Amino acid sequence: MTALLLLALALAMDAFAAALSQGAAARPNPTASDALRVGFAFGAAQAMMPLIGWSLGLAFESVIRDIDHWIAFILLTLLGGRMVRTGVAADDGTPPGPVKVYTGWALTTAAIATSIDAAAAGITIPLLGQPIAVACAVIGGVACLLSTAGVLLGGACGVLMGRRAEIVGGVVLIGLGCKILMEHVYFDGG
Repeated sequence: MTALLLLALALAMDAFAAALSQGAAARPNPTASDALRVGFAFGAAQAMMPLIGWSLGLAFESVIRDIDHWIAFILLTLLGGRMVRTGVAADDGTPPGPVKVYTGWALTTAAIATSIDAAAAGITIPLLGQPIAVACAVIGGVACLLSTAGVLLGGACGVLMGRRAEIVGGVVLIGLGCKILMEHVYFDGG
């Protein structure tokens, strides 16, 4: 179970960083409802992706491993670029208007982009000695808790940063996409 918890924590770090940036960019501060919505979306994506990876099996492992980092990079860069563009355009001296935490397709895209690696990790779940349902529940639960906390923590930090929080949040998402790409291309032999 320790190995499963460590895997869940590792997989949840990208979701936590994305949730943190969303909370920091939100104006007014994100509500508990916002945080739970983001946490649930990220947790659900993190729980489903290992199941998808596990069910596809080893036959498609190389296909998933060959493109997952590019998909995550493109999606996170697009979302982050949009946040940076909005933050820079709004930095004209006027008081900041409301910026909502992602909902709908933007939230779905962020949740999927930060959990694509979990599909590849799903292939290794049988090696952990845990039933797939238990593994998916633990991975999803950890991601949900960390992402919910990330939105709330980001909201507290966003007050200190003001309008720059949206720009910083966008840069974090772009950096996260670059990190995923670099890890796979340069460190996994991608």
